[in-house]
Amino acid sequence: MKYLGFKNADKMPTLGLGTWKSAKGDVYKAVREAIKIGYRHFDCAFIYGNEKEIGQAITDAIGEGEVSRNQLWITSKLWNNRHKKENIQAAIEITLSDLQIDYLDLYLIHWPIVLRDDIDYPQSSEHLVSLSEVSLSETWQGMIDLQQKGLTKHIGVSNFSIKKIKQITEDTGVCPEVLQLELHPFLQQKEILNFANANNIILTAFCPLGSADRPASRISVGEPKLFENQTILNIATEKGCSAAQVMLAWAVCRGTSVIPKSVNPQRMADNLAAADINISQSQMEAMNALDQHYRYIKGDFWCLEGSDYTIANLWDE
Repeated sequence: MKYLGFKNADKMPTLGLGTWKSAKGDVYKAVREAIKIGYRHFDCAFIYGNEKEIGQAITDAIGEGEVSRNQLWITSKLWNNRHKKENIQAAIEITLSDLQIDYLDLYLIHWPIVLRDDIDYPQSSEHLVSLSEVSLSETWQGMIDLQQKGLTKHIGVSNFSIKKIKQITEDTGVCPEVLQLELHPFLQQKEILNFANANNIILTAFCPLGSADRPASRISVGEPKLFENQTILNIATEKGCSAAQVMLAWAVCRGTSVIPKSVNPQRMADNLAAADINISQSQMEAMNALDQHYRYIKGDFWCLEGSDYTIANLWDE
């Protein structure tokens, strides 16, 4: 397994197990199996609704001597309805209780979107709160406070643009250590990758395989399919591995971390093995030529009529 390092010498495994869309009942078995296979990095979030089950799996694995807490890297995320500074510590305390741990390795702001305290998902603009009322810098200062209290070792953001990262850094004097965002061969985010490298920010790729099992409402007719791309299939043949492994190996070879989701033991093993597959320079160049700037998770579900959230100011492109 390859690792990505932090300033304090902590190391995060480059390949972890994503848990978005992992159903209750399945996720316990998946995490237990993942630990046995060799996974040490687990990506969680309060809004996924499965942290209690993940916590029980981790507790049982530690109790049976399969792994120790300090061998694990556990990430979770602050949901949009807890962005007010006074709500942030209570949010992480719920996650820590559900996961049955004393600290997180990494805590992220899940989206640069604010919801009313009583709303999980917005159905109208009235459910959204403007960033002019609750700023991202207010929320980020709350995250800084959590780190200073030892509730999380590292802090970062998810789905943030360069502009937003620059703003919260300027306002607080603290730069995020990790940025999690959609990254795959059709959405390579090269400008953000260069920015991250220049500012010692680790990038983590979600939807690294295109997230074909995401909610039907988020699937567009005629969208490009990574698993049908001939370049990827050709490299898979050359390497004697699967197309999924090519995409994951490409992500690791770019210097990013990657969190594919699966509850299938064989796929989990194949995904983990991909972290040690080396892609040649010519194969990397072929993969790098596939960028279409195509988002599978467009974020338009936040941009409701009457609110001041738009696709333009969400991604700042």
